[in-house]
Amino acid sequence: MTILYSFRRCPYAMRARLGVALSNKSVHLREIILKHKPEAMIQASPKGTVPVLIEKDGHVIDESLDIMKWALEDSELLLSTTASMYLLIEENDHVFKGWLDKYKYADRYPENTELYYREQGELFLEKLEQQLSTSRMLFSDEYSLADLAILPFIRQFAFVNIEWFNQSKYQHVKHWLTTFIDSELFLSIMKKYPTWLDSNQDISFPER
Repeated sequence: MTILYSFRRCPYAMRARLGVALSNKSVHLREIILKHKPEAMIQASPKGTVPVLIEKDGHVIDESLDIMKWALEDSELLLSTTASMYLLIEENDHVFKGWLDKYKYADRYPENTELYYREQGELFLEKLEQQLSTSRMLFSDEYSLADLAILPFIRQFAFVNIEWFNQSKYQHVKHWLTTFIDSELFLSIMKKYPTWLDSNQDISFPER
């Protein structure tokens, strides 16, 4: 069985679980805590970040977007992914994520204020707001790979200061995020499991 090391609240790990949940594949899910990483995971992927997927033949995939592609390789969701979708994911990963980290941990980056970091992140929210003004999801009325790859990071941004986010001007983004958080899909990937090191139990995921 393929093994997937995951951490419940990590947006990258959420991405991987979303991909698997929407596929016809299943994995043995091993929940970890970041302060105590299993040696087997470190041996497979020395960079020590989740998610890490180890196939039956030992092949390792340790980038979240690549795990989504692995899970969805035969699906219409992946086959319909366009260059524009990949560009938006790239902006999320390489621009927005940097501002998100500085906003969330502003005390570690005293060269600017928390407000400044939030405003830089808002540039991406403004782009998403405009994109969502014409459809329920980013590129149509159905989830695309871009929605699923980006939503976990918008969730994290929102929860840095949820009171501010709830009062913000991003009405379409708020509705998009709420729809996602309330969905059966999201609830199914956020179920709490005992950590693998404590339980030594591999969890079959998704639960069919």
